Amino acid sequence: MMLTLPNILTLSRVAVIPLFVGLFFLETATGQWIAWGVFTFAAITDFFDGYLARARGQLSAFGTFLDPVADKLLVASALLMMVGFGQIDGLAILPAVIILCREILVSGLREYLAGVSVGLPVSKLAKWKTTIQMVAIGILIVGDAAHPTLSETIPVREIGEAGLWAAAIITLITGYDYIRSGLRHMDTPPAAPKQ
Repeated sequence: MMLTLPNILTLSRVAVIPLFVGLFFLETATGQWIAWGVFTFAAITDFFDGYLARARGQLSAFGTFLDPVADKLLVASALLMMVGFGQIDGLAILPAVIILCREILVSGLREYLAGVSVGLPVSKLAKWKTTIQMVAIGILIVGDAAHPTLSETIPVREIGEAGLWAAAIITLITGYDYIRSGLRHMDTPPAAPKQ
């Protein structure tokens, strides 16, 4: 049951990352727009893989493992490439760091809690964070490549940065909630390793 449609969508999110990263090296407006298209496709699969898995009764351990990993790989790749190519700079680097650090922290927490057989469900606020984060990153990918007339009337980059800050604030809130939930299980000794 590994190659179900939901799992294929999740795998596609990982598979497009090398193409997405490579597009930054074009350093052209066309490259930015294509990168935006690839990122948008990947972000949309994030919604549909979970929806289809639930609707079709195709939830699987593989999908449950891979979905958050695919999300983190995509977001980390986007943030790192945009910082590296100057599409995120100055103080806007701070929300990117907050988002990356929270993702690492929550991944470590989930790994620990799995060792004591405790799940850490995704909250509704965390889902909103993901949506705001994906939209903000998409806007920042286009950034200066937006049509010159549009850029003069709408501060595209500033809107993207504001969205990134909003996502970072929600990230801190949800990260705190996850840590608080996880700390209740920290006094439980981890399962002994199998020999």
